[in-house]
Amino acid sequence: MGVIERYKEYLPVSDKTPVISLEEGDTPLVNAEPIAERIGKGYNVWLKYEGLNPTGSFKDRGMTMAVSKAVEEGSKAVACASTGNTSASAAAFSARAKIKCIVVIPEGAIALGKLAQTLIHGAKVIAIKGNFDQALDIVKELTDKYPITLVNSINPYRIEGQKTGAFEICDKLGKAPYYHALPVGNAGNITAYWKGYTEYKEKGKIDSLPKMLGFQAAGSAPIVEGKVIKEPKTLATAIKIGNPASWKQAEEARDASGGMIAKVTEEEIIEAYKILANEVGIFAEPASAASVAGILKKAGEGYFEELKPGDERDIVCVLTGHGLKDPDRAIKCLDHPPIVEAKLEAVLKEAGL
Repeated sequence: MGVIERYKEYLPVSDKTPVISLEEGDTPLVNAEPIAERIGKGYNVWLKYEGLNPTGSFKDRGMTMAVSKAVEEGSKAVACASTGNTSASAAAFSARAKIKCIVVIPEGAIALGKLAQTLIHGAKVIAIKGNFDQALDIVKELTDKYPITLVNSINPYRIEGQKTGAFEICDKLGKAPYYHALPVGNAGNITAYWKGYTEYKEKGKIDSLPKMLGFQAAGSAPIVEGKVIKEPKTLATAIKIGNPASWKQAEEARDASGGMIAKVTEEEIIEAYKILANEVGIFAEPASAASVAGILKKAGEGYFEELKPGDERDIVCVLTGHGLKDPDRAIKCLDHPPIVEAKLEAVLKEAGL
């Protein structure tokens, strides 16, 4: 059962809405003790592993809604600008719906795994000599002038679908977490999760709301810097965005929740990326690791207060995409395997046995 069927009462759908689904959602909430130990006693760290959605990222939650509504409204094509995950998801759901998908990407700024997905699903992919923000401007103009539906996160149905992640977290924990941390790129996800939490509270499903902690890459931190970054830079390509479409909404979520939006360095992202893989057993894409990098950094700065004996607080970190989305990054930051003679003795020696 996909997120539309599971949470229909909270979504703008009717019996006339054709549900275009790949059975997205219902992703695991994984306890991460190695990370919790670094935060402090009494803190529980949970990882919402969105890399286990059908196309390997959280984008599927919003795309099932955006494409379903596009089909309901009679659209025969959708379009998006993307640094990778949006394009892969849009292409897959468009293939499912049997409609055309047009994708505009920044040249050289999309990870190989994401590009491969987009192409194999049959999308028309066009690379421009520019950045994501310029690609989005082109797609906005395209969809304004032609009967094509825009499926970037400025499409309100995307936010509606993505908010279901908050519902799942509350259903699993039986309450809202005290802190909710996530990467911030185009800022649609922090907007969506906050919307989900507030709606669940309004319905009486939870008693309190979390503090929203958003983390941008240091070279692509327009919200933190308070200005548009014309040439954003980061190895975490999924959040390499200099002018977030949901900038204002992200600030509203931050302020209303009493949270923060801060930045993490490339080194901090890679360190968290390795901790997730080596100590927790989860392979997430680099952008995902920004949420973990952020809480580890804030713990080092004393942001998380020391708890009284017996007190507990939950921190949920969203891991937005699977590590296989960007295999090149894993290869670049790791040692290549040694080559030895095809003999047991040689293998034993190299293995230190």
